Amino acid sequence: MFLSEAETEARLDDLRRQRAALDRAIAEHELYLDLGRRLARPGAAAAASAPTAPVEPTRPDPAPPSRSEPPRTQPVMQSAAKPTLAPAQPQADPPEPPTGATARQEGRRLIEAAEEILAEAGRPMHAAEIWERLAARGLTLPGHDPVAALNTRLWKRAQGGTVFRRLGDAVYGLAS
Repeated sequence: MFLSEAETEARLDDLRRQRAALDRAIAEHELYLDLGRRLARPGAAAAASAPTAPVEPTRPDPAPPSRSEPPRTQPVMQSAAKPTLAPAQPQADPPEPPTGATARQEGRRLIEAAEEILAEAGRPMHAAEIWERLAARGLTLPGHDPVAALNTRLWKRAQGGTVFRRLGDAVYGLAS
C-alpha cells in the first residue's frame, strides 16, 4: 500500500518534529554529561569559571576511524628543565562587567525578549530554541553555558508566578 503525496508530506513533517525534539534532548543530555565531567575533575572550578565562547554540541562521526591509524600517545618530557613560555602577546582589555543597575536592565531586557519570542511562536519552546532566537537578536548571557543560564532565569520566574510557565525540562510557555 502506497501513501499519497499529502500523507507522505504529513508523515515527513511529523518525523522532522520528532527529530528536532530528539536533537534538543540529545544536546541537553550532552551538556549535563559535560558539566558532570568538568565538576568531577580536580581543578574544575577554576576551569569552569574561565570565560569561554559557547560550544555547540557535536555529534559523533558516523564513520569509524580506520584501523591503520597508529594509536595516539602523549609526548614524554625527556629533561627536567622547565619549558619556556613564549612572550605574552598584548591583548585588548576584557570588557568591564556591567554594574548592578546595568546588569538588572540587561536581565529585564533579556526576559522581555524571551516573552516576545514565546508570544511570537505561539507555542511552548525549549530554552535552547529561545536562546537561539535571543542570540539572533544580539542578546548575550554571561557564563560558560548560556542555555543553562537562560533556563535558570526562566525557571526562577516561572516559580514566581510571572507570565512564564514551566511545562517540562527546560520547556517554557506563557501563562494563560
